[in-house]
Amino acid sequence: MADTNWPSCCRSLKGVVLDMCGVLYDSGEGDGVAIPGSIEAVQRLKASDLQLRFCTNETQATREKFVAKLQRLGFDISVSEVFPPAPAVVAVLKQRGLRPHLLVYDGVLPEFDSIDKTNPNCVVIGDAAENFSYQNLNEAFRVLVGLEKPVLFSMGQGRYYKETDGLKLDVGVFMKALEYACDLEAEVIGKPSPMFFQTVLGDMNLQPHEALMIGDDLVNDVGGAQHCGMKGVQVRTGKYRQNVETWDLEELDQNLEQICTEPHPLPSSLDFICSFKQM
Repeated sequence: MADTNWPSCCRSLKGVVLDMCGVLYDSGEGDGVAIPGSIEAVQRLKASDLQLRFCTNETQATREKFVAKLQRLGFDISVSEVFPPAPAVVAVLKQRGLRPHLLVYDGVLPEFDSIDKTNPNCVVIGDAAENFSYQNLNEAFRVLVGLEKPVLFSMGQGRYYKETDGLKLDVGVFMKALEYACDLEAEVIGKPSPMFFQTVLGDMNLQPHEALMIGDDLVNDVGGAQHCGMKGVQVRTGKYRQNVETWDLEELDQNLEQICTEPHPLPSSLDFICSFKQM
C-alpha cells in the first residue's frame, strides 16, 4: 500500500499518470468534447518538473488515431506518452505464440495486423460496442469451449463508461459473461492489472511511491494504482457517480473529498498537489 501521508507523498512525487476518457474528455459523436479545464491542466503538468504519461483502456481506435483525436481537441499529447491495452496484448500474443479470435471494435483491428489469426487458440475482447451481438459473443464462446486449454484476454474490465449521450456498458460486462459460460478466468491486460501500471512506471523509470494516478474509476484507476503501490485520486467527472462503487474504501488511501467538489476536478487535483509541492 502506498504511503498514506499526503504531504510526504506529494513532496516525493516525480510523475503523474492520467486516465483519459472521463478525466480529459467525454467520448461521443465526432471526437467527443474536452472536459473544461483539462487542456490547461495538461499544459500545467507539462510545464512542471513532473513526468507525465496517459494510461487508458481505450480500445476503439489505434493508438495513433486516438492520439490524433485528442490533439484535435486541443491536447498537447504524443503517441509515445499514451499507454493503451492493444499494443500490450499484441506483445503478449507474440511472446506466447498465440493466435487470437478477435471480438473488438473495427477501429482497433489494425493494431493486430502483424498477428497470425488463423486457427485461433485464444480469444481477445475489447470494447466492441455494437459488435457485442449475440452472434459474435456466441462465436467467441464456441472458440473458447472448443479449446483444450482456453485462454481469454480482456482489454480492461470496466463495467461502464460515459459518453456525451450517457453511460455505456464496457468490456467487463461481456468478459464476465464469457468467464461464466466457459468456467474460466480472463487475463486482464489494461487497468487495473499491476503489470499494466508497471509498464508505465518502467517507461518513466520511477518507483510506485513516486507516481500518482488520477482517474474517474475508483476500482480500475485508483484501486489498481494503489494496489501497485502508487497514490490514486478519483475525480468527479466522467463515469463518477456518488454511492455506486462497491469497492471496499477501507482498502484505498482515501477518496479525497476535499479536492473533488470543484466544478473542474482535474485542475482542483493539481491545486491539492501544489499545496504540498510547488509546480
